[in-house]
Amino acid sequence: MSSKDVRPSSAQSRQAWGLDPYASGGHARPDNQFDFGGPRDDPDLPSAMENDMYADSEPKRNNDVSPTTPKKSGGCWSCFTSGLRSLWATRQTEETKGNRELHVKTTLRELIIYLVFLVILCVVTFGMTSTTMYYYTKVMNDLFLDTVHSGGGTFRSITNVNDFWKFAKKPLLDGLYWETWYNNENVPNEQLGYIYYENKLLGVPRIRQLKVSTNSCQVHDDFKDVIRECFDSYSENLEDKTSEVSHANYTGWTYQTESQLDGSSYWGMLTTYSGSGYVQDLTGRKNTSAETIDYLFDNLWIQRGTRVVFIDFTVYNANINLFCVVRLVVEFPATGGAIPSYTFRTVKLIRYVTVTDYFILACEFIFVMFIVYYIVEEAIEIKKHKLSYLKSMWNILDIVVIIIAILCIVFDIYRTIVVDNKLKELLDNPDKYADFENLSYWQTRFDNAIAIAVFFAWIKIFKYISFNKTMTQLSSTLGKCAKDLAGFAVMFFIIFLAFTQLGYLLFGTQVKDFSNFQNSFFTLFRIILGDFDFHQLEAANRILGPIYFMLFVFFVFFVLINMFLAIINDTYSEVKGDMANQKNEFEMTDYFKRGYMKMVDKLNFKRDKIVDIQKALKNADINQDKQLDFEEWRQDLKTRGYADGEIEALFAKYDMDGDRVLDESEQKKLQADLNKEQDALNKEYEHLEKSGNRPGTARRSSSRVSFNDDSGEDSDDEDSGTKSSRSGRASNGVSYEEFTVLSRRVDRMEHSIGSIVSKIDAVLVKLEAMEKAKLKRRETMGKILDSITETDGNSDEAKREQMERLVREELERWDSETSFSPSGRGASPSSGTSARGVRSRSRPGSGQNEPVSMEGK
Repeated sequence: MSSKDVRPSSAQSRQAWGLDPYASGGHARPDNQFDFGGPRDDPDLPSAMENDMYADSEPKRNNDVSPTTPKKSGGCWSCFTSGLRSLWATRQTEETKGNRELHVKTTLRELIIYLVFLVILCVVTFGMTSTTMYYYTKVMNDLFLDTVHSGGGTFRSITNVNDFWKFAKKPLLDGLYWETWYNNENVPNEQLGYIYYENKLLGVPRIRQLKVSTNSCQVHDDFKDVIRECFDSYSENLEDKTSEVSHANYTGWTYQTESQLDGSSYWGMLTTYSGSGYVQDLTGRKNTSAETIDYLFDNLWIQRGTRVVFIDFTVYNANINLFCVVRLVVEFPATGGAIPSYTFRTVKLIRYVTVTDYFILACEFIFVMFIVYYIVEEAIEIKKHKLSYLKSMWNILDIVVIIIAILCIVFDIYRTIVVDNKLKELLDNPDKYADFENLSYWQTRFDNAIAIAVFFAWIKIFKYISFNKTMTQLSSTLGKCAKDLAGFAVMFFIIFLAFTQLGYLLFGTQVKDFSNFQNSFFTLFRIILGDFDFHQLEAANRILGPIYFMLFVFFVFFVLINMFLAIINDTYSEVKGDMANQKNEFEMTDYFKRGYMKMVDKLNFKRDKIVDIQKALKNADINQDKQLDFEEWRQDLKTRGYADGEIEALFAKYDMDGDRVLDESEQKKLQADLNKEQDALNKEYEHLEKSGNRPGTARRSSSRVSFNDDSGEDSDDEDSGTKSSRSGRASNGVSYEEFTVLSRRVDRMEHSIGSIVSKIDAVLVKLEAMEKAKLKRRETMGKILDSITETDGNSDEAKREQMERLVREELERWDSETSFSPSGRGASPSSGTSARGVRSRSRPGSGQNEPVSMEGK
């Protein structure tokens, strides 16, 4: 019996491997590897179970059974829920540890989705800002901070009340009101109210001051008779809230609360100031505003108790759609003098004007959808991992980014509503102060928050590229030396804070960099980086200054910093050594290469099938009658390794009349379909060539031929290409079609090995039986010798007859036993040989040697 007769069918092969869903009900549905009627629906899975192959065929002959339609495992709802769940499939929600392929796909999917989210976030963020903002701020800075007044100074150089009034009377008014052209011609009334002729002044400017009450501090008893008034440093509970009614047309002497002004507190250079105070609004014309400032100057509006003066106004540039909210601050400390400061907030409060703005609006909607997506994703992960979810730094980072994004979304809606209301109110009352201070403040906080979110979002990329050991060096190094760094940080900050306090106490009264504890702290960090002024320290204290500097440099710079670097370097060396012995979790390049090779394998495999069918059309018609009957077709394709179901499927598809014969027209139709499919393959190969990759020569699927098939006619030149290409792709896995073919070969091998094992078992049983027979022969010979010894008185002739009788009885008993093999050849040769041995030595005079000779045989 040849191996060809016992070769299992494809259905048996699939049943053996658990791949046949219809193993219990007849034939498996045939593979559609011969179906060339159209493209596959799913290129990744072989659509081997297509019913349409049997659609036009007649009922199956012989033992072929029509395939049945499989029952669906679930309804539409289960498909919907599984598809919905797959949207949020991550490495933390799916069991990917034992499935390398799933781990790779999940990581790639997460990375691609996150990169899209990152792009949208960057578009939204950078759509809010531009380099124009910097130049707008610089222009306003130069105008109000660097314009020289009559005394030769600028706003930056204000040191006393007199300097403030000089600035207010000239640079401030000239900057706010541009009422003449450069040729001294008057600007038309409809064009008034523009700074630099381009920036619309919204509403009117406002001047506000805060004062402390008289005798707000305590004078020592020795000076009470000399010093009769005392004004403490600013504090909200020491504010002077008295109002004067003698200035009927001016509000600068009337105290108004923070709620009345709808103001907010301000963090100045010396302290934090409330939003209340004495307020005087200017007008929309320069001459009337100058009169107001002169009146304030003449009536000593700024007094000894004044601690701060604010100048607020807002401008809008329609050319670039930007607001600039300006606040000029002059603080008057209790020590006397003046300290100027300022804020220029250039913000984009009207968001949607141009086409680009509306594109950003669309991106913002997509951004909101992404945030909802990630909220659901994190909720699923929290539900699955409970409190252990917080053990991962990346999960905490995800929560931070989501919270910041939600706050930004809420503020974005709030800002849009508030700006619309403020602009409507401003247009209805153009001569009132436009308070954009609080809104611009929160807009800058919004910009800062979204900038932090973008920063964290970029850092989060390491979460998805940590599969590569090179990418984990930073996190591994920091994680491994965290305990050492924590111990070092305690020691470092003890010494560093000790030097901070020492510097503040030694030089705080003379050196600005050490004027308070905070400045002293950051000044020491600047010294570490090489930014220091040694001569200031030396001038402040000629002895302790140099000693302080040298001790700090020695202990902090030479000792502590080098200890810090040593900890990092040692840990990094350990991490590098550990990683050198580790393999990457997976290589992304290998994954893409494997995907590419699978695509190439499918093309080659498909081309091989086309070649096989073309050869079958050419060679199967043995009698050359141009009528290809099913047996000829089946015999040819069987030699090429195809299963009966596959052969029947293709034949039935093109056997239109159902006569089990492909006539000439049907063969032409099959050949035409083959040509179309071959043209499609050629186009795919051309596409691969354009991309710089050529899959090589067609691979001969020699694995489809059984072990003992004599298919010499199929072993053409393509076999050499088969071996090389197969060996070259061995490490990259095989396609599903190749796996199916290989499973058939394994089934055949199992069948062959099974017969070999059964023969080996028969041989072992035979050897065991022979060993038992040998023992029985020895026992029989012993009995014969014992009987001969017991009859010593008899003659030799009697002894010989007795021995011959006993031997023949024993031989007859052996022949009567069941033989070892089915043919009964197990004992006969040995029996015959034994008999011949006995007979050849049963001569007179040789009785003593007969038992030995027989045992030797």
